[in-house]
Amino acid sequence: LGIHFLEVETRPAGRRSESRGRMADKEAAAAAGGEVEVSLNQRKKLEKKRLAEEKKAAKKKAQAEKPQGDGQKKKDGNKDKAVKGKEKEDQGQKQGGEQFSFPKTEEEMLEYWDKISAFETSLKLSEGKPEFTFYDGPPFATGKPHYGHILAGTIKDVVCRYAHQTGHFVERKFGWDTHGLPVEFEIDKEHKISGPADVEKMGIAQYNKLCRGIVMRYSGEWKEVVRRLGRWIDFEDDYKTLYPWFMESVWWVFSELFKKNLVYRGFRVMPFSTALATPLSNFEANQEFHETKDPWCVANFPVIGEENTMFVAWTTTPWTLPSNLALCVNPKMEYCRVKDAAKGCTYIVMKARVAGKGCLYSEKDQAAGKFEIEKTFLGAELVGMKYEPLFDYFVTKHGDTAWRVVADEYVTDDSGVGVVHQAPAFGEDDFRVCIREGIITVTDVPCPVDDSGKFTADVPDFQGQYIKDADAEILQVLGKRGRLVSKGNLTHRDAFCWRSGTRLVRKTVDSWFVKVTDIIPGLLESNEKTYWVPEHVKEKRFVNWLQNARDWNISRNRFWGTPIPLWVSEDYEEVVCISSIAELEELSGVKGIKDLHRESIDHITIPSKKGKGDLKRVSQVFDCWFESGSMPYASRHYPFEKKERFEQTFPADFIAEGLDQTRGWFYTLTVLGTALFGKSPFKNLIVNGLVLAEDGSKMSKSKKNYPDPTLVINEFGSDALRCYLMNSPVVHGQELAFTKKGVQQNIKDLFLPWLNALRFFTASAEEYAAKEGTPFVFDSSAKCPSTNVTDKWLLAFAQEMIEHYHTEMKAYRLYTVIPKLFGFVEQLTNWYIRFNRKRLKGEAGQDGSEDTRNALWCLGEVLYTQSLVMSPFAPFFSEYAYLQLRPYILAASTSQGSAAPAPAAAEWSVQQVSDWFASNVALSDYAHVFEQNKMTGIDLVDLTHDDLSSMGVEACHDRKAILRETAKLSQENTAEANTCGACIYDSIHFQMLPQPNPDYHDAVIVRAFEVMKSIVNSGRIIRDRATIPIKYPLRELVVISKNNDIRDYAWQLQSYIEEELNIQVFTVTPNEESYNVQVRAQANNRVLGKRLRGDAKKVSEAVSKLTKEEIEQFQKDGKIEILGHVLTAADSEIEISYEAVNDGASETKFLANVDLGQPELVVLLDCAQSEAMLMEGTAREVCSNVQKLRKEAKLTPKDAIRVHLTAEADGSATKLSSVLGKFLAKIGDDLKSEVVGDNGPAGEMLIERVVDIGKDGAKVKIGIVRL
Repeated sequence: LGIHFLEVETRPAGRRSESRGRMADKEAAAAAGGEVEVSLNQRKKLEKKRLAEEKKAAKKKAQAEKPQGDGQKKKDGNKDKAVKGKEKEDQGQKQGGEQFSFPKTEEEMLEYWDKISAFETSLKLSEGKPEFTFYDGPPFATGKPHYGHILAGTIKDVVCRYAHQTGHFVERKFGWDTHGLPVEFEIDKEHKISGPADVEKMGIAQYNKLCRGIVMRYSGEWKEVVRRLGRWIDFEDDYKTLYPWFMESVWWVFSELFKKNLVYRGFRVMPFSTALATPLSNFEANQEFHETKDPWCVANFPVIGEENTMFVAWTTTPWTLPSNLALCVNPKMEYCRVKDAAKGCTYIVMKARVAGKGCLYSEKDQAAGKFEIEKTFLGAELVGMKYEPLFDYFVTKHGDTAWRVVADEYVTDDSGVGVVHQAPAFGEDDFRVCIREGIITVTDVPCPVDDSGKFTADVPDFQGQYIKDADAEILQVLGKRGRLVSKGNLTHRDAFCWRSGTRLVRKTVDSWFVKVTDIIPGLLESNEKTYWVPEHVKEKRFVNWLQNARDWNISRNRFWGTPIPLWVSEDYEEVVCISSIAELEELSGVKGIKDLHRESIDHITIPSKKGKGDLKRVSQVFDCWFESGSMPYASRHYPFEKKERFEQTFPADFIAEGLDQTRGWFYTLTVLGTALFGKSPFKNLIVNGLVLAEDGSKMSKSKKNYPDPTLVINEFGSDALRCYLMNSPVVHGQELAFTKKGVQQNIKDLFLPWLNALRFFTASAEEYAAKEGTPFVFDSSAKCPSTNVTDKWLLAFAQEMIEHYHTEMKAYRLYTVIPKLFGFVEQLTNWYIRFNRKRLKGEAGQDGSEDTRNALWCLGEVLYTQSLVMSPFAPFFSEYAYLQLRPYILAASTSQGSAAPAPAAAEWSVQQVSDWFASNVALSDYAHVFEQNKMTGIDLVDLTHDDLSSMGVEACHDRKAILRETAKLSQENTAEANTCGACIYDSIHFQMLPQPNPDYHDAVIVRAFEVMKSIVNSGRIIRDRATIPIKYPLRELVVISKNNDIRDYAWQLQSYIEEELNIQVFTVTPNEESYNVQVRAQANNRVLGKRLRGDAKKVSEAVSKLTKEEIEQFQKDGKIEILGHVLTAADSEIEISYEAVNDGASETKFLANVDLGQPELVVLLDCAQSEAMLMEGTAREVCSNVQKLRKEAKLTPKDAIRVHLTAEADGSATKLSSVLGKFLAKIGDDLKSEVVGDNGPAGEMLIERVVDIGKDGAKVKIGIVRL
């Protein structure tokens, strides 16, 4: 009954991804003049065998070379032994001497899924069902997957699995973001490319070839991690942003915006990455900020016509001063002339910025009388005054319009000196004001900095210097010229490039924009109709971003991307926007266009219809965010293919990504969806938070402050990692400080108890079958006939769990589902199985085999339910558990058939494949291609898009047509199996999730058990407080409640309470006074102190004076008002305690407790212990220690043994001997074994130990003899 029943034929991971290599092998053989006589599938098997042998040999060699006897290693090994031993115990559980490994079991489940083609079969089984649409945001494959990707991928997988198992068809395509800055940045680093000139020198074709070569650098790691994580998604029929058909749909999206007059060309000051030589969008510029140190200075600007009078202006970017063209003041604020006697000059400055911290003068200067304010006036009076330029670089071109004072209200009084120097090429307000005042024109902006951030020949004194490097020299020049008033350094937060990690600057660029500001009302309306988890991200963060949205710069001055499809005349008066390959071919006359990258289309021209010669394409490419925002349409090649299906399933039902995508993918999706169709392209969205290192810092490869995800999976398994993430604040948009211990805790809390329950069920079912002579099976479609109260409770509790499960899953609140599932396992193992162990093993002796059968039915059905509801979250162990249960489930155990029988086409020869293509009218044109490539039947069955591309089938629609026809070969052979439904039972993931069964619904019995558990928990708490183990019996338990239902429930479940708490007398009463129970309230000062601060002490004193009646009312209402403050039970602001005041003359010693979940219920437990009770408890301790030794000796319950017990000679020996003498027979009955004392027969001891018993240090020698 172990995991080894899965005798499956394994196949190498990523088998299909090797198909392109298979075609390359054929081409290489043909080029060498050789013949491919052996089937490529056979060659692959031989290659697999060879690699396995090499790996085995390498492993042996490594073991042989491993140094032995290293003292330090031994020391380190001993140091870690205890920790690692405990971890191994947590990860697996031994049975019959074998260690159960969750990671190993998951690997076996992967092999099983490969064998039955599980994902493909699940899709086939759901064909024709209502479609649940899911969009997968494309990651870059130029980096390895990290915890953020694993988290988002798990969320997506959980939701998609749930949708599938609730009766939907869920297409899941993996996408790759293959264009843009991340790719180009890697190439630039590798080939030392410093700017566009280097690319032009290399050639765009060669540059893009290099980019294409690395876009899938880590695709293998991605596929392996995604597969190992248990995520089901299609890597074969994927989408990549570099596919021509994807790019064509991006063109269509843009053309629709162009038609709606939502696109314009503009000169705008944009965030600019000098490392990448391109502008960024505003939301990209807001992704990364760092503390940085910058120089500041105050420069003077002498007023023309006024001797020794000058304006002063403050800046933190000295490198912009050579571009100064104007000074700006606030027209409505007060300015003044300040006479500096020591310097012999007068400064014009904002009055509020004359003296103080960060002002022109310090407060100390003011106290010393170093300056005098001569005159005050409004800033408007300064407008038009002219001053001497700092530098004369642009005097010739702009001398008539520049170097004068202008006014604008963006100037503030919170920093600087209230006069702002204007460099229109490098500041948005500067640009706006200078354009408005006629100082410059849109097409003539002085910008002496190139795209690499270096000064051009326009400023010869600093030519070739990087702008930040030139700061010091510029300040030095100003000092020598007498134009520097003061200087210093300051630390502040500044924007950095999210890709290169370098400082961003602001720079004027010629760009193409989408008019987002025109559709802001539509964006807000679209957003209102979407559902987000958590909601506050939508209502606050995203709404604020939309309300303040700016026009979107969608162009990049780069090379590797989707070219913007605009063909323009030299004067830009004629602009043609292309929407498709066909349209470009028609207008240009160029036929056979197969690729849309720059090297393939930049040379194409379109004749002007206005007599302006040939129109040429603009040089820019799309921002890769425009491509990812277009993925709902481009990933399906809309509107060129399957137009009707897309429109029926748009918007998508679900998407999910991280919080950082609020200003990224979520935003671009919303903008394009609203602009195209007037709606958001998604209905439901889960926003996950950030996964941080254990210390709360950002995960960093260089710091190595987090465990490798692969190692965590190999150590604990993917299921444990998945459940850890899904049961954390990160699924609710909050942060998670990742710890391995957190993953490990899931093994302890969920998977080990689940495994134990599963093993107990299968062992008990086999015992039942052996006794009855017939296999045990239960009918999951029928009602369990049991009348046992615990069976009825467990089945009723399961229905409440199922109802909660569906309610929360439909609301996408994953974070509320896992705790309930964890709790269900706890109820199953710690309550139901504990209560019914003897029944399930046929040892209860009450109602015979029928009662045992009913108990097994109940447990089996609930374990089956558990496997189903956990399957989206823990797909591996759910599958394993189901396969263990399958022999006992009537429908599954009697089903026949396989999910994926091998199709006859797999055995076809090369000639048969060629004949089939020739006979297929739709594909006959491609018969020669397959014949030339020596395609066998197995190659045909495994055919992929990559195979077809490498064979020369370039058109996407042709490849899809071929794949549709080849897929029919498998469908013809599997149709019968699918129709009869037999293959549904091959996997838990092929089955629908359970719905609440009204036959089992019983709210009363669930409530009764909650009361019972509350009583038991209170009793356990009292025992812990009194340090009395459960093995020692106590005299009386008293349940006090004025609630009639609670008292009735307690009486109904009396036997279970007595057994769990090991008590002799059980009393239920409404009368507290009889037991002198006192109740008092105490404020939770730690909680109240944070909220009430100064009032906390007074409120605390008032709480301590609450009467019994007031406390009872608080417990009933859940809140109370004290001194004007409302205190609530939900926030644990008041702690209630109970005390039983014992009569000194009485022998009783009652202790009290109240479960917070049952405030109407007081439990008293008499903790006085008689000598007889102590002796009985000691006997139980002996039994417990015998069982531990039996386990240590690796004995099973069926092994016949004799137990030898001897009290060791010490001060407590007499008392212990008395216990052994009195309880020897009972110990034997409890152990179901022969037990003897000192005078027992001799025998060879299998194991022997001396153990401590009880608090007084008594010792007993325990020996076990196998019979």
